[in-house]
Amino acid sequence: MTRNLKVLLSAYACRPGEGSEPSVGWNVARELVKHHQVWVITRGNNRPYIEAELQRNPIPGLNVIYCETPQGLVTFTLKQPMVYLHYYLWQIQAYFTARQLHQEVGFNLVHHLTYVRYSSPSFLALLPIPFIWGPVGGAESTPQAFWQDFSNRGKVYEIGRHLVHRLGELDPFVRLTAQRSVLARGTTADTTHRLSQLGATKVEVVSQLGLSSQEIARLNQGVNPNLNPIRFISIGRLLHWKGFHLGLRGFAQANLGDDAQYWIIGHGPELNRLQRLAKTLGIDHQVKFWGELSRQETFAKLKDCLALIHPSLHDSGGLVCLEAMAAGCPVICLNLGGPALAVTETTGFKVEAQTPEQVVQDLAEAIATLAKDPELSLTLGRCAQQRIEEVYSWNKKGRELAQLYESLIPTFPAQIQVLTFHKNS
Repeated sequence: MTRNLKVLLSAYACRPGEGSEPSVGWNVARELVKHHQVWVITRGNNRPYIEAELQRNPIPGLNVIYCETPQGLVTFTLKQPMVYLHYYLWQIQAYFTARQLHQEVGFNLVHHLTYVRYSSPSFLALLPIPFIWGPVGGAESTPQAFWQDFSNRGKVYEIGRHLVHRLGELDPFVRLTAQRSVLARGTTADTTHRLSQLGATKVEVVSQLGLSSQEIARLNQGVNPNLNPIRFISIGRLLHWKGFHLGLRGFAQANLGDDAQYWIIGHGPELNRLQRLAKTLGIDHQVKFWGELSRQETFAKLKDCLALIHPSLHDSGGLVCLEAMAAGCPVICLNLGGPALAVTETTGFKVEAQTPEQVVQDLAEAIATLAKDPELSLTLGRCAQQRIEEVYSWNKKGRELAQLYESLIPTFPAQIQVLTFHKNS
């Protein structure tokens, strides 16, 4: 029998109509309210977007609580890279809001959704009810062999990123978050390993990503079966760890002929380096840098391409891979992180990441294979669309999460130590 539970969600990022983490917060809340009573705590800056959407498409039973740190802290901490300090302080404010709300409502369970970041705590774990953490990610790292291609700026970033996560693990509240979780979900095996090290007793690997039925319908409108010229595409911020330099080298080594094209959508600090690399490789006349496009424009471009090249070196999710698969576009990715979880041998190619030279060679072989056999691309694309429907639709993920909640409630001890702290302590 289905139980109508009172569920509290923590979603710092929660905004309709967007991708990445805002999509996670919003879509989980929207789907869960079909099965349980749902309250979601989110940032105050999400209010205009959420209220506009609810005015257009009301969702009965969805209770949104807007929580914010003092205004002075908002102004200071939202300047990059201080946003994570704001996130930390917001978590504290959210705890006090949630504690008061729990006294009024009496929640059965609390679930932290966003940020999807394992090295920052969720103070809502202190509530005396079952706490689910995640999926969270971030423990993925670039294999050492690939650092040789990074600029000094990129190497400093990688070192800093590693140190920030390790310092986060020393935070007693991060460890407490893990230890008080009835279930800790990681986006990859790398992250679940760290969650276990932090003291989580029950962990599992689950992707945090999904696509709404509207997005799937929009993307699943059929691909162009007669692509001429042949085009490949990469989408994302132009950052060193996204691996676009590997994609360019693989495309050049595939030697497809001058009529083949490689489209790159996105912007970022690596643009000039990538443009210079394309020229050095002698493929600058075949490579089109489109800059940043809207999601709708990006979706349209996907349908004109044979496959997505996504050689990211550490990616907890990889939403663009799901979008490409929903569009019937096979994915060529590295066997790393979130993309490796989404892509199978029936939906694309997963390249091992041992050395840059080996990756470039294997990318070139995958690119050449699809270019020579468009029918294979169509077959992989159809399987990719089926996998999205079966595994990554928010509708299905919502049902599964609602059932998970019901299964976890009986496992929670009748008596539990209640941990609290006070604003003035």
